[in-house]
Amino acid sequence: MTLKQFRGATSGKLRTSVEWKGKRYLLPFNGANYGGENYDLLETVQNPYSGESVSLPYFAVAVYDIIKKAEEKEDWTKLRKGLDWFQQHFVKEYMVLLD
Repeated sequence: MTLKQFRGATSGKLRTSVEWKGKRYLLPFNGANYGGENYDLLETVQNPYSGESVSLPYFAVAVYDIIKKAEEKEDWTKLRKGLDWFQQHFVKEYMVLLD
């Protein structure tokens, strides 16, 4: 299935979601590049401090990248939003990369 856009039932704002492995993921950041048609390809991401790595679909890597940039820019609202999303959807990977 391809990247889908739809209107949230309550907000009216454009939201994005993907379906991956039979589950729908609401994506946390509007306008982010989640990989288009390649959103579900896997990529290996390494924790720069521990050296541990995990495989993530591209859409989750995009969220991870936004988290890291928000951390650099001290954008705590965006950082928290991304961390919360990761904790909800990719618990094991969160523990390796972000905890």
